[in-house]
Amino acid sequence: MLNHQNLTLAHLEFLTSIVGAEYVSSKDSDLEQHSKDESFHDAVRPAVVVFPGSATEISSILKYANQQHLPVTPWGAGTSLEGNPIPLCGGIVLDTLRMDKIIQLHADDFQVDVQPGLRYKVMNAALAKQGLFFPPDPGANASIGGMIANNAAGTRTLRYGTTKDNVLRLEIVLSSGEIIRTGTRAKKTSSGYDLVHLFIGSEGTLGIVTEATLRLSPLPEKFSAAIASFTTPQAATQVVSNIIGSGLVPAALEFLDAATVRAINATGEFNLGSSPVLLMEFHSATDAGLREELTQVEMLCKDGGCENFEAGLGRDERDRLWRARHRTYDILVRSHPGRAYLIVDVAVPISEYSRLVVAAQEALSEHGLQGYLVGHAGDGNLHPLVPYTPGDATSYAVAWAVDEKIVKAAIAMGGTATGEHGVGIGKRRFMSLEHGASLNAMKAIKATFDPNGILNPGKIFEPD
Repeated sequence: MLNHQNLTLAHLEFLTSIVGAEYVSSKDSDLEQHSKDESFHDAVRPAVVVFPGSATEISSILKYANQQHLPVTPWGAGTSLEGNPIPLCGGIVLDTLRMDKIIQLHADDFQVDVQPGLRYKVMNAALAKQGLFFPPDPGANASIGGMIANNAAGTRTLRYGTTKDNVLRLEIVLSSGEIIRTGTRAKKTSSGYDLVHLFIGSEGTLGIVTEATLRLSPLPEKFSAAIASFTTPQAATQVVSNIIGSGLVPAALEFLDAATVRAINATGEFNLGSSPVLLMEFHSATDAGLREELTQVEMLCKDGGCENFEAGLGRDERDRLWRARHRTYDILVRSHPGRAYLIVDVAVPISEYSRLVVAAQEALSEHGLQGYLVGHAGDGNLHPLVPYTPGDATSYAVAWAVDEKIVKAAIAMGGTATGEHGVGIGKRRFMSLEHGASLNAMKAIKATFDPNGILNPGKIFEPD
């Protein structure tokens, strides 16, 4: 059992002595802002929000919090979708807002050292001046620390990998206040346990990231987007395996069902047809290489029943396509006032993707819901959007039941309860089903790194 303590005036005075009065807040506005992320989970207000400016300050805070048994929840940008940074036990929220610097760019090595509060889009805008970028694309302007905590991914995963594939080195503050460094700047290593990847995806439950060395990629010289529409979602998703099996590696390969396409078209800003579509993007060093890839993918799509294929789209149209994809959730919310959406996040082997889409459709129709299916089809990741009415307990319970059916179907197909959003609160109940006895090993690791259970308590593991 956890033995957390409530914050007292003495605790607040200590925190103020570390970071200064202006960076310790118990204002209602700050507490409310740090009580909820972008998920459908209930808000929980912390007792105080602290804005540290360095690893040394975080070290002092954690050492003290550990001694006093005060719960501490790290906070990046609050864009997560599974309640990952909600301070379930109150206590201290550590907001890394001030730690937002690019420390050093190693352009010749395609690497950059950054602080955790740096926003993804801000960083890439700066790196673009050097012809470089950090590929994982979560859509939202997430913080780098948050992306590392959740092992964020997105549209470019197929070609460039997830966050864990693009992090070389970390500086971490443990619950004891000890500062450690894991990994190296070398491209590969066989030295000891892989602690870098242990911390990536741990959602701040093992330590708090204070610095990261990221692997960068050169901005593509040549690129083109393509849209392929199909009569059924099954036809569209079955083509995905053929594309991957051909040896082609799209930079992005996204699936949108017909309902989502219609909702996007209704804004008047886009015209994606009226059928399920695959949105694709290809990168190449030459125009000839790009044309060859597009010719091959068009042939594969038409062999798979594609009814319309449009390629060779320029930068402006490419950007419009991805704006439409990233704005799907906002478009649906605006077009249905009074309705919200539970965003499911599951992933399966590519060969099972069509079956997963069918399972999601059946789960929605069984409860009489008009949902929407979108996903990173190239890596088997599907995001069913399940509608519910905020404040309506029955509606909420139905959405929760649909989520459970889809997740259990994905796990039965050899997949996972969460492809990129993390476990947080919403996926805790599936951890035993997915991991079995190995969940005990995870709990042992948690107990080793955080014996007093102060770091982001209530996440990943269900409460005792």
